[in-house]
Amino acid sequence: MSATAPAIPAPAASSLPPMLERLRAQPKLPIVIGAAVLVTAVAAFTLMNRGPDYKVLYTNVSDRDGGAIIASLQQMNVPYKFAEGGGAILIAGDKVPEVRLKLAAQGLPKAGGVGFELMDNQKFGTSQFAEQVNYQRALEGELARSIESVGTVESARVHLALPKPSLFVREQKKPSASVVLTLQRGRSIDEGQVSAIVHMISSSVPELDPKSVTVVDQRGNLLSAANSSARGLDVSQLKYVQEIEQGYIRRIEAILQPIVGANNVRAQVAADIDFSVMEHTDEKYKPNQEPGKAAMRSQQSSESNQQGGTPPGGVPGALSNQPPGTPSAPITTAPRPGTPGAPAAAPGGANAASTTTSVATGPSSTRKDVTTNYELDRSIRHVQQGAGGIKRLSVAVVVNYKDTTDGAGKSSQRALTPVEIEQIRNLAREAMGFSQDRGDSLNVVNSAFADDNKEPTAAAVPFWRDRDNLDLGKTLGQYLLLAFLALFAWFAVLRPLLRKHLAPPPAPAPAMVEPGADGEAAGDPPAESDEPAISAEEALRQREALRHKVDLDYAHQLAEQDPKLVATLIQHWMNTHDQ
Repeated sequence: MSATAPAIPAPAASSLPPMLERLRAQPKLPIVIGAAVLVTAVAAFTLMNRGPDYKVLYTNVSDRDGGAIIASLQQMNVPYKFAEGGGAILIAGDKVPEVRLKLAAQGLPKAGGVGFELMDNQKFGTSQFAEQVNYQRALEGELARSIESVGTVESARVHLALPKPSLFVREQKKPSASVVLTLQRGRSIDEGQVSAIVHMISSSVPELDPKSVTVVDQRGNLLSAANSSARGLDVSQLKYVQEIEQGYIRRIEAILQPIVGANNVRAQVAADIDFSVMEHTDEKYKPNQEPGKAAMRSQQSSESNQQGGTPPGGVPGALSNQPPGTPSAPITTAPRPGTPGAPAAAPGGANAASTTTSVATGPSSTRKDVTTNYELDRSIRHVQQGAGGIKRLSVAVVVNYKDTTDGAGKSSQRALTPVEIEQIRNLAREAMGFSQDRGDSLNVVNSAFADDNKEPTAAAVPFWRDRDNLDLGKTLGQYLLLAFLALFAWFAVLRPLLRKHLAPPPAPAPAMVEPGADGEAAGDPPAESDEPAISAEEALRQREALRHKVDLDYAHQLAEQDPKLVATLIQHWMNTHDQ
């Protein structure tokens, strides 16, 4: 009997496409594809039937305004929903402008107050008390709306105390106001805004002093500057002082930086500002002018002459008012002849006696008056000194040591010479506008600056304790963990599934034909077939390849069923190989 080569039947030619053959060989793959198609269809249906894109209609509205807005939306059949725990009302994005205009026509949101529209519906026959109350409510509402326009204020309430006018000046009382502010969440209001609110209210109410306005927030904190005004503090004044000081600092550093360097000079200025407002009026006259330059305005002269008559006289008092008595002339008797003083004898030897009566002529008086009016020089000067004048400046300048390099190229620092310090002092004095009369002071100091860039090596933190390194390590650990999980999912789950479901089916084992089988004689020639005959060596090679493939498939199956056993076996092989 002669040995014949085993015949390996050829696989029958398939008439189906390769894709259908693969689907036929993998029964689970159509299920996976169908599930994916179903999920896609459900997602598309959900997106198509999704509701409108909601946008914010109003936020941070009061409960009363929110209820009125919701009632109006229900009447208009507009769908809505809430967000942020009821703090925001959402509607369809394309309807937001239209709905806002309709709600504004209805007066929503009201912001919790009323304005001067309260006076539109005044009825005939309203009492004066009701009119006064409505006017006060309207004024308070308008002021509250004006305050709510500030970005940091959510809502505001204004209370006005308007006393009744009185006819008596001493009994007149000034009005006062109180404001309660509700600020936005997480926001605060500065003193400048509070001062603006105070001045706005004081300007809106007649005879209202800004000191009589009190501003309080929702936590009960006093925000008004009533206490600060008593201390003489004002926000605008403090800002003005800071601007003045910073201006002088920039001027001093700008003129010294080209000499000593940008980082080698520091200056500080303390300015004493006078914020008092002064008014002064002077009126001067110059009557004593030079005779040649004097200008005559007018001249009046009068002259009176009186002769005879009794001049006024007598004792002042009641006696002077009595009428004068009857005047009598004095009588003179001639002396005897022979006596001294006797008149001589008359011619003819006759002695004639004669009597002489003297007539008083009376005194005379003359009066002459001259009045001259000259033009006088008059000058009036009114001076009003504005607030913000500088009373005194105190300047301190610190200059760093100068960097020098010796002949060996080693750099070092040295102190400035007195000449250099005096030069710096003169420049700083001119830059600040030094005034001795004003009492300004300037102090220039030369000292070595501390180097903040040098970190102490003794207190250096180890790299494993450094917070930055720890944060970096945590971040890298997170990324490495994610990468490890991804690799594990690929090699442990996805890759075996893909190999199991996408691998082609194993080829059928070739059938071995024994010699003399099927009644064939040992010496009979082999049966003729369509395929060419293969040799024994080729059959042996195919048999070895099939065995190798069967062993490989068995190893893959064992690895899938018991990976630990395979790992232990491989480790044992590696240890044996190393030995």
